Amino acid sequence: MAGRRRASGCAVVALVLLLVSLVGCGGPSADVAGRADLQRVLDHRSTAVLDRDRAAFARSGAPGWFENLRGVPLASWSYRVTALHGSGGRATADAELRYRIEGYDNAPVTVGRTLTLSRDRGGHWYVDADKPARKSAQQLWDQGPVTVVRGRHSIVLGTGQSSEALHTYADLADDAVPNVSRVWGLDWTGHVVVLVPGSVEGMAGLLGSPASQYRGIAAVTTGEVGGPPQAPADRIVVNPDAYALLGPVGKQVVLTHETTHVATRAHTNAATPLWLSEGYADWIGYLSTDRTPAEAAPELARAVDDGHVPSRLPTDKDFGFSGDATNLAQSYEGGWLACRLIADRWGQERLGRFYRAVGDHRTRAGSVEDAMKKVLGTTPDDFTRQWQDYLRTELG
Repeated sequence: MAGRRRASGCAVVALVLLLVSLVGCGGPSADVAGRADLQRVLDHRSTAVLDRDRAAFARSGAPGWFENLRGVPLASWSYRVTALHGSGGRATADAELRYRIEGYDNAPVTVGRTLTLSRDRGGHWYVDADKPARKSAQQLWDQGPVTVVRGRHSIVLGTGQSSEALHTYADLADDAVPNVSRVWGLDWTGHVVVLVPGSVEGMAGLLGSPASQYRGIAAVTTGEVGGPPQAPADRIVVNPDAYALLGPVGKQVVLTHETTHVATRAHTNAATPLWLSEGYADWIGYLSTDRTPAEAAPELARAVDDGHVPSRLPTDKDFGFSGDATNLAQSYEGGWLACRLIADRWGQERLGRFYRAVGDHRTRAGSVEDAMKKVLGTTPDDFTRQWQDYLRTELG
């Protein structure tokens, strides 16, 4: 009986503690309640962004980048609080921002944000700052007011750029899209999103990497490799400093190259070597130009002329932006000439089939070997010998 009474007493104490935890403080824990309150503020903030309502946005926090974003056509915008740090009148929060550009993103872009918060006397959260999370890239509106230019097949968003300058990018992209579709086919969206920051530092901020990696790079394309149809649109990110140094043909080649990456994204994955993905993009980029192999591949031409024919096709490591500039140039040129060789000897249609066949593998092991055997009727060793002979013939 004594034992039972002690058990019963513990049960009563446990029940009391449970009731206190549930209702004694008027609801859930302070952390859970704080996150719920903050989430409501961010929901109102999101609605204000979509409604272009500056007054409503200001009620949720400091104006910050609100005006910078005004011209961007948004289909959706939302936050999800993932963590809340601190207590009392000041705190920080981790949040996930999801947004879509209307007419271009089939799924939301998802980025990490860090929110600096304060609370008023009534206990309401106020967002003092909304910035990229650590290790997360900036968004264009983090860098300044965004100017938007629409083309027939493109939308160009820029900071620190005139509308006239952005129109030139739209014109180049509008030429690139049909040129790529004519060769690759129509199994892609048929439009591109181009981001033009004010400098190479701005480009690096959008990519979340040091500017030193991109000083000689005119543009890069970001996107989900092997991405499904329901995925955010790829972004072509321009380095305006390097791009300005190119002539008219070079500028068109670069935009067509990057547009090819957008078009081929669903068939590009871990199975695809960079010599193929970069070479194919260059091949389409140069297709409508009158550049000779020696003009388009000057570094490799010099090496071949000196008797230094590469012993192998470029590896993925050879395409690293932080490596030797000459080796990087030769890698791009070698990949381009490998694809040009396939188009010359097997035909353009077979080159496209080869690209898709490699991507069908999903893993690197055996992808090139199987695709060469199936589509080209050759082996990697034999193809490498043919490529070396082709370099001597075209560049020697």
